[in-house]
Amino acid sequence: MAQDSSLVVDHGQSKWSDLWKKEDFLAIWLGFAIIAVCMFAYFNYGPKAEFEKKIGTADQIQATESANAPFKTTAWYKAQDEKKKLKASGSAFGKFVSHWTKKPGSWKTNPMDAFIQTDAQAKAKDEKAMPKYDKAKAAEAESFGAAVTAEKAAALASYKDTALNDAAAGKIAEWREDHRAVSDAKKKIGNKAYNYFPTLLGLFVFLALIFGFGVKMMGENAFGFFKGFLIVFLVATLAYLLGGQAISKQYGIGAEAWGVLLGMIIANTLGTPKWVLPSCKVEFFIKTGLVLLGAEVLFNKIVAIGVPGIFVAWIVTPIVLISTYIFGQKVLKMPSKTLNMVISADMSVCGTSAAIATAAACRAKKEELTLSIGLSLVFTAIMMIAMPAFIKAVGMPQILGGAWMGGTIDATGAVAAAGAFLGEKAMYVAATIKMIQNVLIGVTAFCVAMYWTMKVEREAGREVGAMEIWNRFPKFVLGFLAASIVFSILDSSLGKDLGTAMLDQGVVRGGTRLFRGWFFALSFAAIGLSTNFRELAKYFKGGKPLILYVCGQSFNLVLTLVMAYVMFYLVFPEITAKI
Repeated sequence: MAQDSSLVVDHGQSKWSDLWKKEDFLAIWLGFAIIAVCMFAYFNYGPKAEFEKKIGTADQIQATESANAPFKTTAWYKAQDEKKKLKASGSAFGKFVSHWTKKPGSWKTNPMDAFIQTDAQAKAKDEKAMPKYDKAKAAEAESFGAAVTAEKAAALASYKDTALNDAAAGKIAEWREDHRAVSDAKKKIGNKAYNYFPTLLGLFVFLALIFGFGVKMMGENAFGFFKGFLIVFLVATLAYLLGGQAISKQYGIGAEAWGVLLGMIIANTLGTPKWVLPSCKVEFFIKTGLVLLGAEVLFNKIVAIGVPGIFVAWIVTPIVLISTYIFGQKVLKMPSKTLNMVISADMSVCGTSAAIATAAACRAKKEELTLSIGLSLVFTAIMMIAMPAFIKAVGMPQILGGAWMGGTIDATGAVAAAGAFLGEKAMYVAATIKMIQNVLIGVTAFCVAMYWTMKVEREAGREVGAMEIWNRFPKFVLGFLAASIVFSILDSSLGKDLGTAMLDQGVVRGGTRLFRGWFFALSFAAIGLSTNFRELAKYFKGGKPLILYVCGQSFNLVLTLVMAYVMFYLVFPEITAKI
């Protein structure tokens, strides 16, 4: 009987049925099912036509103002503000998804505040925040009046008086600062009563069903998965709860770190019950989340930051990865090449995402992946606090500081948070460079698969065929790349403003990113619950993994800073001036 054409190989010859039975492919189908539903809802029942009309009106105003004045006028900025208000996530579907993917909120002393808020509590918060908001509004009104007066003076001189033009631009800049202060203060008012317990229950049922379906397709016991998934979900929810505590937020200890820590405490004290372990689908959760992450990696954003950002992300990263791996093998003499490679990729590329992809490509042990992710989470928490503080202390420019953090801090969320400490420009540059770096997830996985099959395993005496490279390549990366390509094409075809309103502020922030956050939280909780310290101890002998990470990250910090300075300030200063 003839064999079916092979697609992937895990242990022996696989068949076409792998497309709907293997974890990597199921992660792709699940991720794209979520993407498809969000796309259909937003573009068929969303405010696209209304947004197009409003953007067209704003564009006309901005074009007229740009043609008349040599600086951005108050009318130009007003039109820009109107465009920024356009968010598809405010539609009925966006509110529905946001409601049913809620995570525990912020709190200070009472954990229940993260789940329940009464009308009285909401009113009290508004009353407390309103004076600051009123003060900011008054300051903005005053600076806006001054900006209009200066602008009129420049207009009366037909914009030919340089001093009047500069004075107007300066007053407008002051108004924009006050406007930002109003926006920040406004976020503290408009509080409403809520009860997240029914929402979390509904979310638990939904997640249990979709991942349970995947488990069933893989030929495993779906009912057994449902039982244990409750514990995984509860740990993830508690991780979000602790990550939302005021002090925890201040020091950047997010749900990711808490999920691993809580899970490990349970696993190594009480012991994770055997009936929970089948539900700890670490890779299934995070692979699905990574497919959704692809929707956030847009090629036009890569082009927008220019060649400097590409050099920082795509030149430094492989140099650091290769150098760290060689250092681990030649200097530290690490006995496990797979652990050496996973740590090197985790630290140099983008943390957990790269670690998962690389571990699959070189078939690292579960304990090695867990150890690598643990190191990454610890150093991410330290760096997202220490780096902004250091950058401010030495007076480093925002753009340089943002580029430095974007190329070195592992987690995407941590990068954005660290950038926000410095300012908007730093946050934009940091997040964009990290996004450019995320593209290397697939490239890294493919190159590691090639190296492992053609070099490492041949040296070990194992004969491998050319097909083994494809067999080792983590297929979920294809979903990540496909999502990135699809969203990049859509974003480009819609145009900057409509693309932002419908995709970034709709499909992504009002859909895929909400689910991705939960999928990642589940994976970290599952990592902790399935980790036994005794199994990890042997990999820590001599402290070599820690030494490898510290030395590799130190090299990464130095090289990234040098490259960022050279590219943004010496080679391409004109690009930097436009950011």
